[in-house]
Amino acid sequence: MFSSRRMVAVAKVLGLLAVAGLLIHMGTALLSPNYNINGEDIVEWWNNNPVENKPLVEKPQASEASYEPGAEKPVKAAMVALVRNEDLYGLRKAMRELEDRWNHKYNYPYIFLNDKPFTSKFKKGVQDLTKAPVQFGTLEPESWGYPEWIDQNKAKHERETATYIKGRSESYRFMCRFQSGFVYKHPLLKDLDYYWRIEPDVHYYCDIDYDPFLFMKKNNLKYGWNIAPSEYEPTVRTLWNTTQEFMLRHQDLIPEHNMIDWVRDSHGKYTRCHFWSNFEIVDLSFYRSKEYEAYFNFLDKAGGFFYERWGDAPVHSIAVSMFLPKSQVHYFDDIGYYHPAMSHCPKGSKESGKCVCDPKEGWANEFTCAKRWRQIS
Repeated sequence: MFSSRRMVAVAKVLGLLAVAGLLIHMGTALLSPNYNINGEDIVEWWNNNPVENKPLVEKPQASEASYEPGAEKPVKAAMVALVRNEDLYGLRKAMRELEDRWNHKYNYPYIFLNDKPFTSKFKKGVQDLTKAPVQFGTLEPESWGYPEWIDQNKAKHERETATYIKGRSESYRFMCRFQSGFVYKHPLLKDLDYYWRIEPDVHYYCDIDYDPFLFMKKNNLKYGWNIAPSEYEPTVRTLWNTTQEFMLRHQDLIPEHNMIDWVRDSHGKYTRCHFWSNFEIVDLSFYRSKEYEAYFNFLDKAGGFFYERWGDAPVHSIAVSMFLPKSQVHYFDDIGYYHPAMSHCPKGSKESGKCVCDPKEGWANEFTCAKRWRQIS
């Protein structure tokens, strides 16, 4: 009979063999196309689920700098909204959530812009909700309206015959042009390095326990987004053709490494993918760059803001794809966000964490364009 010592030694050997066998079995399973329901092998799975959105540095906490109201922040930044006086209630709702979820700890300033003077009621209504500085500005004449080269009769015909959403709105077109090429030039933004675009009637689902502006700065990020749908084709009928013409004429402005394949498929066609710009956090040096300025001016002269209904979201998105590498574009997937008709809810938020939303209702993460962004190199 075996001694007790020999029995223990044999048991250890058998145990090691069992573990080795289990590891070999798991490795074989992982490398097999039958590993998951999509039929992906482990290499394909890794490529389709990259970790490129992991931060390069730890997200900065509030203790790293003074965030007292009125104190100089570590980043020259603000929340910026283009709103009307009648948007007061919708803006107050959005501000209340943004303050509760984040800005009551960070006290970044707000800048509100309007094509008409703000009323005293509006000013008091938003100032009541925050300890942070608030500024109000009106738009400069050249940024709101028709440039001299636009055929206003042609523009009117487009509005009167349009069947797409906002197609008959003149002011919506003014807004899209302003957000595309003028918001970052407004005098109230001249000293800012970053801006966070906010809107009325949106929801913020999650506590945000870090400074997104400082996070962008430390990681050399230029553009941050949250939702990425595809644009409605009738509104951008010639936008891609115009962009291709720009790229041919300005090849010197197009860097070798960019993410153009997000907006252009393997056949050279426009995917219509775009970042929904009602939520964007941006290093304003990008919009102020000679590349972006050249692109906007080229589009502006083409007239598509009025002869079609080019939105600022596809304009921003094509520019990001054309001029930036993916490493400078960040998906803020940890910020739960709702804008009427679409929302993003971080996974698991229904059961745990600091977000309260249902991922089944916040389905933007599963948009084709969001998936495409995760897959491109």
